[in-house]
Amino acid sequence: MNTRDSSMQRLRKATVSGLLATLLLVGCGGEKPEAMLASAKEYLAKHDAKAATIQLKNALQQKPDLAEARFLLGKALLEAGDATGAEVELRKAKLYQYPADEVTPALARSMLALGQADKVTDEFANADLSTAQAKADLQTSLATAYLMQNKPVQAETAYAAAVAAQPGYGPALLGQAGQKARKGELPAALVLVDSAIEKSPDLYDAWQFKGDVLSSQGDSAGAMLAYRKALELRPTYLPAHAAIVRLFMADGKLAEAGQQIAAMKNIAPTHPQTTYLSALMAYQQKDFPAARESIQQMFKFAPDSPLGLQLAGLIEYELKAYPQAEIYLLKALPSTPELGIARRVLIASYLRSSQPGKALSVLTPVLGKIDKDSNMLALAGQVYVQNGEIDKGGEYFAKAAALDPQNAGKRTSLAMVNLAQGESEVAFRDLEQVAAADPGNRADLALIAAHLQRREFDAALKAITSMEKKQPDDPLVHNLRGTALLGKHDLAGARASFEKALAVNAAFYPAAANLANLDIVEKKPADAKKRFEAVLAKDPKSMQALLALAQMRAKEGGSTEDVAALINRAMAANPTESAPHLGLIGLYLGKNDTKSALSAAQNAVAVLPNEAEILDAAGRAQQAAGEFNQALATYGKLAALKPDLPLPYLRMAEVEVAAKNKDAALQSLHKALKVMPDSLEAQRGIIMLELDAGRLPEAVAVARAVQKQRPKEPVGYIFEGDAYAAKRSWTDAATAYRAGLTQIPAATELAVKLHVAMSAGGNAAEADRFAQTWLKDHPKDGRFRLYLAEADTARKDYAAAAKQYRILLDAQPDNAAVLNNMAWVAGQLKDPKAVDYAEKANKLAPKQPAVMDTLGVLLMEKGDKARGVALLKEAVELAPQASLIRFNYAKALIKAGQKKEARSELEQLAKLGDKFAAQAEVSDLLKGL
Repeated sequence: MNTRDSSMQRLRKATVSGLLATLLLVGCGGEKPEAMLASAKEYLAKHDAKAATIQLKNALQQKPDLAEARFLLGKALLEAGDATGAEVELRKAKLYQYPADEVTPALARSMLALGQADKVTDEFANADLSTAQAKADLQTSLATAYLMQNKPVQAETAYAAAVAAQPGYGPALLGQAGQKARKGELPAALVLVDSAIEKSPDLYDAWQFKGDVLSSQGDSAGAMLAYRKALELRPTYLPAHAAIVRLFMADGKLAEAGQQIAAMKNIAPTHPQTTYLSALMAYQQKDFPAARESIQQMFKFAPDSPLGLQLAGLIEYELKAYPQAEIYLLKALPSTPELGIARRVLIASYLRSSQPGKALSVLTPVLGKIDKDSNMLALAGQVYVQNGEIDKGGEYFAKAAALDPQNAGKRTSLAMVNLAQGESEVAFRDLEQVAAADPGNRADLALIAAHLQRREFDAALKAITSMEKKQPDDPLVHNLRGTALLGKHDLAGARASFEKALAVNAAFYPAAANLANLDIVEKKPADAKKRFEAVLAKDPKSMQALLALAQMRAKEGGSTEDVAALINRAMAANPTESAPHLGLIGLYLGKNDTKSALSAAQNAVAVLPNEAEILDAAGRAQQAAGEFNQALATYGKLAALKPDLPLPYLRMAEVEVAAKNKDAALQSLHKALKVMPDSLEAQRGIIMLELDAGRLPEAVAVARAVQKQRPKEPVGYIFEGDAYAAKRSWTDAATAYRAGLTQIPAATELAVKLHVAMSAGGNAAEADRFAQTWLKDHPKDGRFRLYLAEADTARKDYAAAAKQYRILLDAQPDNAAVLNNMAWVAGQLKDPKAVDYAEKANKLAPKQPAVMDTLGVLLMEKGDKARGVALLKEAVELAPQASLIRFNYAKALIKAGQKKEARSELEQLAKLGDKFAAQAEVSDLLKGL
């Protein structure tokens, strides 16, 4: 091996990505970090997250503080389904001062993927971002987090803020559509989702949501088509796989559901959605031990998932492990519906385990809300009887019985509860009986919807015929029949039914929208447009039709004036509806027409002065136009309207920072704290401003206040330690992190930060002793061991890195990524087992260019030139843009005496110029030929 080869070998780096089964494979090579970063960007542009991850990890082994690489690695891991690894890398990018506009939204999304909704809102509600894209992205994640916490009002505000920041932002439109759907406003929801699809046909999650809406309408076939479209656009998109699984489960097609879960396992075997559905499948099959095993796998990566905790509680309940069921259900309770299954099963668990006092404590908070819920009333009777209050128990049993069997509304509700609990035979029988006797349509609709959701289209058509006898002139009947016929793939029959609905009522928008959707699918947008125009001919005030036309016009490339004219018509016809106002403000902001946006906002506030979404949108428009005083006044009105929310003051602080009035921003943040004393957003903002002003003691005081408020959480200690670290006061930082570990002994994040602080403070020996102690006390802490492995590699202590990798391999002997890294490290140590590690990695992960590259290079060093060249040639063919692999292939060709072929490869690399960092060596090699 010549000097240049040795030099390139010394540049090799490797990392490992957090011990997940979805770990990506790390390659081997000698490219400079900047070149590997550029190569990773190319892979990300092609949605090749695996290849990008390989390049980024190698780059970071050479330069661990390369912030952009940390950020891109976090994004790649998130795209690949490794949310845990993504959060680790994104926080490192944040630590290395990567721009907040880039890292904060991605970090929020990674935390959401882990089910950390409360942490997202605590940490990011007051994030100071500057670009429209970043604000829209983060606000959408915040809205999702609020919904996960059952805070719909805050979610609405966040979605409005997202759309105000970047009008037409697809994910926010989907979020708003979701809120419409939850309110039962499915046509309005479809308008929003279709708008998102029209603007971005490749928005796979919009197709996903459309499938959700169609499924809610009972159109399982249409939903399946939408989900399949989402997978066509993004084959690895787990939510679409999960939705298909649920459709199959709802239809009782467990074999097909199992096949879909198997497909998910091929993509992301340890992803929380995969393991959750595996657990749910096993639960439905009454294989409770298997269900328990799967849900435990989920908890490794999403320990705080409300759905996961709820399912875990149900599993333990069925296994009669009531203490464990209690633990899970208590955790799930705050994040699940107030009268949902978690509370019911927790009460039942307490009753079964002879703990009626605990059952009463769980029941008491909702006693005033169960009067119309016969199941909860009966459960309350049981609780009071078991508590010895026989009379009171009898009262609740009497209330349950008072839900008269002849009362159609009460019986329908009870039947739907039975259906939701899986008692379908009883539920359908009750619904059929009520529907036959009730002159109204509530029971009919419940019965039809249930059949449609279960893909029982013939049964749905039978129920629709019964409903038609009662209401022959109702367009709803024909629209429902069209939906059922769509499920049977009878497109002609469906069209005829939708058209019949419009014949009964030409202004019946749902039928027109269904026909327009069919037209669009058949690539007949002009016909779709005529559908909405026909509705307007009969109902000139139809806001839905006008907004649908506006969206179509925008998609066609219509002028801002044309689109605005349609929105203005909708506004004039429906002046008290917020959607047209928000749409107009968003339209102008999207075109950077701040003057028109301000005018639209002013009009909106005049019409809807007490609408929080409008005030927030107006404030955004004013801020975008640089009208900071007006924005502050608007947010002041929002504060008066919502005095119990810190959001208005957080918004004010954002405006004041933009206006470079940091003292005023500090005051606003303190006002937010008065409203919500434990608001992490406000506290974090105050700490940042105090540090910016050079007031370290004040920043530390706030951090210590957080510690008192959240004594069992590491956040306060992290705040304090990070504040000292920002001022390079490593001893104080270490003291803060250590204090946190005293209170929260198993907090890996604090352990990592403490080790970093000790190392940065020049206490390497102490840091090593701490690491040894930590691993002795927490031998299964993979995240800390990963950190140590990266640190050892960064300082070229390959022996120490190899030791960590061996332990990782003991835990996961078939982890191809760890094997590949181990192979590289072993190569650096001249360990003869290096090729064995690489061979096993290649066997476990065949046809992976980076793994083939590692093995090929090691084989060349071993003297197996024929196989080494062959492997590297195939790796280049699989990854033609991977310049480092091509470079290794060229060097292998030279060693093998194939100079002509080597020249061809080197000349291709020479054409890359500065895009390939090792051009000097390329030039030298060419001269040598």
